[in-house]
Amino acid sequence: MTEVLEITTLRPAPGLTATDFVAANTDIDDYLKRQPGFRWRRIVQRDDGTVVDIVAYDGRAHAQSGASGIMSEMADSPVHGTIDHGTVDWQLTTVLRHVE
Repeated sequence: MTEVLEITTLRPAPGLTATDFVAANTDIDDYLKRQPGFRWRRIVQRDDGTVVDIVAYDGRAHAQSGASGIMSEMADSPVHGTIDHGTVDWQLTTVLRHVE
């Protein structure tokens, strides 16, 4: 199977921090765990304060479906209020090589 990463970069909403963003993700984590093809999720912070949210799925269709649900099924999640939406960059990327 082809691993696909949903990679989102963002800045926290004014007055909030990456820690606030992470804390507001509890329901999103539960949602992701229920999604077909979900493999794992990592949230990291760059030195400049940008948050990078990476979710791995077992294929593009599952990644698209999971991401779509965050904006529809999970539209009422508190996480959306912790994001400066003008800074969001979202993409799906196919993994070419995986080494363990």
